[in-house]
Formats: sequence, C-alpha cells, structure tokens
Amino acid sequence: MLTEEQLTAIRQLQEVCETHDGVEMKLNWDMLKSRKGDQEDFFIWKDGTLIAYLALYAFGSTVEVCGMVLPQERRHGHFTRLWEEAQEAIRAGGFRKVLLNAPGESRSAKGWLAGQPCSYSFSEFHMQWAEQPVGDNPGIAMRLSEPADKAFEVELDAEAFSLTAADAEHYYEERLARQDERRYIIEADGNPSGKIRVARSAGESYISGFAVASGLRGQGIGGEALRWILQHEAPTGNTICLDVETRNANALKLYERIGFERKQQQDYYEAALPFIQ
Repeated sequence: MLTEEQLTAIRQLQEVCETHDGVEMKLNWDMLKSRKGDQEDFFIWKDGTLIAYLALYAFGSTVEVCGMVLPQERRHGHFTRLWEEAQEAIRAGGFRKVLLNAPGESRSAKGWLAGQPCSYSFSEFHMQWAEQPVGDNPGIAMRLSEPADKAFEVELDAEAFSLTAADAEHYYEERLARQDERRYIIEADGNPSGKIRVARSAGESYISGFAVASGLRGQGIGGEALRWILQHEAPTGNTICLDVETRNANALKLYERIGFERKQQQDYYEAALPFIQ
C-alpha cells in the first residue's frame, strides 16, 4: 500500500515531467491508490525528493510498465536501475507478457526504449469529452453490478479484450478493491447486454471496461449506455475521459460521434525478456 507521502511525491514528479516534456503520462491512479503489495512500485529519492519512479500494473498474466525521471536527473542511469529491480519482481510474479508504456511524443522515453530489447505492439488514444447535448437513451437500463454478475462480466471481458478466462477472472477480483470505481451492467430488454466502469478521482471520471455482448453489437446499445454515463457524470464537473486502441475504428467512430476528442497517444512496446516464455 502506498503512503500519502509517496502518492503526493508521485503526483508532483508527474506534474514536473508532463510540463517539461509537453506530454501526458498514463499512471493509472485508480490502481495506485488501491495497491496491496510492495513489489509494484520502485523509487529513487534524493535529499527527500522523488527523482525517479517506476510502476508495475498487473492485468492477469500481463504486466504494464510506466515510469519517469526528473528532467535534470536524466542520463544518470536512474530508470535503468529501477527497470533492473522491476524485472526481479516480474520474474517472481510469473508474468507471461510485459508491455512498456510511453507517451507517443516523449523523446526521452523513446530514446530509452531504443536501447531495450523490445518491439512495438500497439497504441491508444487518450480521449476527452467536449460537453454537448447527448440525447436520451430509451432502449437500455443501467444498474450497478452485483456479485451474481461475475460470470457474465468475466466472460465478456475475456471475449471483448482477448483475455484468457483465468486473466479475466483475476482482473475482476482485483478491481473489487477499487473504492472509487463504479461498475455498471447494461441491460436491454431486461437482459444483461454489456458492462462499463467509471472511476472518479482528482477531478476526473475515467471510463473503462466498456463492452457489449458480441451478438448485440451494432444495435445502438453501446451508444445509449455511453450517453447515460455522460448524463450522470457531467454534473460532477469532472473531466470525462477514456482510452481506446488507435486501430479500433468502430469504437473511435462511436466516441467521436458522441463528443469525445483525441488528445495524446500512448504507445506500448512488448519487452523481450529471457525469463518470459
């Protein structure tokens, strides 16, 4: 579990790096605030100031890696040192896939990645809603997820996000601890037809885990569910955002039609590590 001092230091380092580099980092704050173990976060401090940080984010058998170094402390091997420490935790965790995350416009991150045994995997757009009228959603009903919905949610996660059944179940259990997140079931004609999650924190409402059952896609269910979410989140005054893979043309078209705008891009590289088989 991260302390308030650690969380504040991470936030401050993020702000400095983003301002200096003109980028937006993906630090998954909902996950940082619900940490359970002590082998997911790696720090380098100097005179009481956090100068380098690396985080691991587990998604079943896949782990994502994100980190940053204070601008004036770069080129001193700090991030490489943290990465070496993190590899031990990755090995101990038995992960099968490692994805290194970097802002698309970060020259310092891309420079470091160029010296690593990794290959480009995919990219995501970070999208933000520009407030506008969204209309009604008469064809669906939304309710909070219940324990009885577990099998439906796990199966839908596995199918929609290409996860193994074991990974989908692990991810479901991990998310139950996130106190700032609301999990919704989308119902059409009285039957569970999809799901969507919203995490509120620090002036942001972040949408994730959005999926409609494969046999019901193309019927407008997803669009109506998104409109319902926007109607309920807009009054909070929060920035409403989400991430979507750049190659997902159908999702991009839907989000842009409702008013989401593309912001920065995040690139993912798969690490080729000797202990990952």
